[in-house]
Amino acid sequence: MRAYPTQNSLMAARTYRIAGTRQAHILLVEDSEEMASLISAWLHREGYEVTTCATGEEALDHLKARSFDLVIFDWMLPGKSGLEVCKSYRESGGKCPSLMLTTLTHVDDVEVGLDSGCDDYLRKPFELKELCARIRALLRRPAEFQAYDMKAGDITLETKTHKVFRCGQEVHLLPKEFALLRFFMLHPDQVFSPECLLDNIWPSDSSASPDSIRTYVKRLRKKIDAPGEPSVIANVHGVGYKFQPRK
Repeated sequence: MRAYPTQNSLMAARTYRIAGTRQAHILLVEDSEEMASLISAWLHREGYEVTTCATGEEALDHLKARSFDLVIFDWMLPGKSGLEVCKSYRESGGKCPSLMLTTLTHVDDVEVGLDSGCDDYLRKPFELKELCARIRALLRRPAEFQAYDMKAGDITLETKTHKVFRCGQEVHLLPKEFALLRFFMLHPDQVFSPECLLDNIWPSDSSASPDSIRTYVKRLRKKIDAPGEPSVIANVHGVGYKFQPRK
């Protein structure tokens, strides 16, 4: 049985519009008429402009025709799946933030979704208030977070291909290691607590904790640090971590 947001959360929705800002335009790709209508009505009440479609092929046509501020995909779609649409969109150079709605819960499925280029995911059933929070978080991300290539010292990161190189040699990272490195490279010489890293990188991972961040930092250091040299991810005692690229 298909999962839906709860009706109570729709009744509790409040108008959300920031004075003086352009209305964000969202593309909603959902094949269930009832669910699309429910989410679309709520998003309109929140102050967003919404375009809806029911198939992956239609979604790609919309994405080619104009730009959007955010795309929400249902994973299970007739024809091309939301996963395939997201991957095709990224491969064609699309940079718009994306959110995947799914009933799948296995961590392997989540990794596949993130590897396809999806920025976040939300499991069904969900509260519309949570969907609202996810949308705001994705829209707050700086545009440079979608940049394709970044370079810091001897480290190069390609967002489009999800590849990382150190001194010209490819370094194989897991999806969350990649996301952590990308965030650090966007904010060199800034100090972040484990809690801040969680909020900025994994807002959808309810099982993650500050200890998870410490584990990922440790694993990332092993892969990108140069032997015999100080780590590019420095510990700031009592606060957190700071990325200091090699010159």
